[in-house]
Amino acid sequence: MGKQSTAGNSTSEQDISQEALKQTLSLSRKEAMASSAMTATCDNFINAFAIYLRASSLQMGWLTAIPQLVGALMQLSSVWLGAYCRRKNIILICAYFQAAVLIMMLALSLWHGENAIAWLIGLVICYHGLSNLIQPQWRAWIGSIVPQRERGQYFAGRTRLTMAVSLLVFITGGAVLSLSEASGVTWLGFAGLFLIGAIGRIVSGRLLARMHDPAQHPILVEPDIFFATLREIRSSMHDRTFRSYSLFVAGMQGAVAISAPFFAVYMLNDLEFTYLQFSLNSIASIATQFLTLSMWGRISDQHGNRIIMLGCSVAIPIVPMLWMVMPNFYYLLLVQVISGVVWSGFNLSTSNYLYDIRPHHTNFATYAAVQSGICACLVFIGAIFGGLLASVAPAIRDALHLPLASHLFLVFLISGLVRAAVLIWFIPHAEEPSIRTRPQLLKIIFRVARFNAISGVVLDWLTVTEKPSADKDDAESP
Repeated sequence: MGKQSTAGNSTSEQDISQEALKQTLSLSRKEAMASSAMTATCDNFINAFAIYLRASSLQMGWLTAIPQLVGALMQLSSVWLGAYCRRKNIILICAYFQAAVLIMMLALSLWHGENAIAWLIGLVICYHGLSNLIQPQWRAWIGSIVPQRERGQYFAGRTRLTMAVSLLVFITGGAVLSLSEASGVTWLGFAGLFLIGAIGRIVSGRLLARMHDPAQHPILVEPDIFFATLREIRSSMHDRTFRSYSLFVAGMQGAVAISAPFFAVYMLNDLEFTYLQFSLNSIASIATQFLTLSMWGRISDQHGNRIIMLGCSVAIPIVPMLWMVMPNFYYLLLVQVISGVVWSGFNLSTSNYLYDIRPHHTNFATYAAVQSGICACLVFIGAIFGGLLASVAPAIRDALHLPLASHLFLVFLISGLVRAAVLIWFIPHAEEPSIRTRPQLLKIIFRVARFNAISGVVLDWLTVTEKPSADKDDAESP
């Protein structure tokens, strides 16, 4: 996988003209804004839509669990598919199919009849599967055309555009849903959101079609790429430090998945928040994470990643408990700000830590993919368990006479305790690796790929720049 991208870089630098490069980068910025309209609606209002369709607790768990697992499998499938199909064609076909999925969600909001939740789960699986088929191909494509010396400025600017559009759509969507609910036509508000998402994806596809791709043919990979990947996965898991780290991060994500779908249920059903209040609550965490990444980057450079990772991990089990203190809207906004600060430091430090513990002369992309796959499996288990727990929580509360204002507090409590157990297990295994020279935060290492209900802002390792020193062996492009 690493060789594939390196070849793409050399090809692009030789073949693409400055005019074509300038036009493609401009189109990519516009495409980022268009696709953000899709992700801001589909990624952030799906749980609210499921609640509107009267999904059961168990169904909320399935809605979180299955798409995550399918998405991880699709990323591995994408590498294999790229050996037979041109990557641009894969991306375009998947993008237009995503638009079709959103149109079907629109139809579901108009119909919302029997088995609507089953249909929604199926559509969300398709949506996430297509997104993950696109991701490796898009990363290779955009990584091959953006000159290394410009990547920092380019992706920082592109990220600011996507976040601005996403937050604007998120706020607007909450306001539209609140107005439609007040008018007794909530279904119309959801239909409008899915229409915006579908239009955004169609525009995104048209812009992608106009972008230049220097790879005019499928990327050649080893004939046994699938088995080679399995061998690399087995080799990765023999590394004790990497194994402990991966199980820790995946375990924490799985513990968070126990409660993740039910904060929306608590806000919309138990507290009877308006959709606008629901949106503002979610935005408080997402915006805080984005704004504090640079701060955590400076702290990481000064004190290392282990101390940040462990420090933020201590706070993560406390976060769901804070939701149990009081139901006040403004208090919960503060809780979300605290959550955003904590998750920002955790996500950044764990991403940096993964790079630091990777053995020299190994493919970082494979290590990151293995870690993501383990996370997806434990998120699946956590979300399924959370759904089962939420479905029996009322009976447990009544049987034990627990003084809980909401039966969902039991889910929050168990999630917090599992998070704490994962942390206690990991502390003796957490080593302080030697810090490698890394590119500057948010300029080259990371782009803010998306945000979700489980861990907020998701950072994506797009590239690692070539260093001018003797450490040049560490340079690679996933």
